[in-house]
Amino acid sequence: MSTRTDAPTRREQILKEAARLFAERGFHGVGVDEIGAAVGISGPGLYRHFPGKDAMLAELLVGISGQLLTGAKQRLKEADGVTPGEVLDSLIEGHIDFALDDRPLITLHDRELDRLRDSDRKLVRQLQRQYVELWVGVVREVYPDLGEPAARSAVHSVFGLLNSTPHLGRAGSLPGRGATAELLHRMARGALEAAGTE
Repeated sequence: MSTRTDAPTRREQILKEAARLFAERGFHGVGVDEIGAAVGISGPGLYRHFPGKDAMLAELLVGISGQLLTGAKQRLKEADGVTPGEVLDSLIEGHIDFALDDRPLITLHDRELDRLRDSDRKLVRQLQRQYVELWVGVVREVYPDLGEPAARSAVHSVFGLLNSTPHLGRAGSLPGRGATAELLHRMARGALEAAGTE
């Protein structure tokens, strides 16, 4: 979800390849030598960057939850003078960027979250709750008749819809990033509209 344009650091390269490999073959199906080979260093060379695979997994899952929350907060901060509907559109766009650009992390979260240490898993859940509540506040501004429990359920449902991207087929089989993003956006707004007009 980063908007950086400079070259990724070695640490970022390692995390990206680890996410891809973990998503493809499972956490226990990948060794440090394979991750190292994917970025052109020896497996033991990875230990200069991470104490082990567990640390990579934690940084990936805690990191993406933190990035989503930080990105959403930034979008709200930049929302002066725009309508609540435009703020909601901005939040949806940010989540779609994640869903299309970080598909391996969605798979990784679904499969491997329980492998994190308790403290890391609790942190992921805490960040996710804050992210959901931020969305709930905006959704209720757009649809003021929608009660808080229903708004929360609607937000979770929209996340499920948007986070389905790993199941849409290979990236090359999709109708193109722009068209896919537009489709997901229409579907997300449609789902929230349906919830808001109950």
